Amino acid sequence: MKLRTRSSAKKRVKFTGSGKIRLQKSSKSHLLINKSKRQKKLMPGGKETSRGNEVNIRLMMPYGK
Repeated sequence: MKLRTRSSAKKRVKFTGSGKIRLQKSSKSHLLINKSKRQKKLMPGGKETSRGNEVNIRLMMPYGK
């Protein structure tokens, strides 16, 4: 039987060119008008996953790099 990719993971996870997994950071998508300029400036764009999470994400996305 064909494996299925989880839609929730597909929307939140990106693979880098070298095969590492990047997640988007929280608090960057909406309600930005209530946050200070400093707070928005210090929010990084994304982060790489830890080894423990990587195993679970690869199970959810079997056809990722």
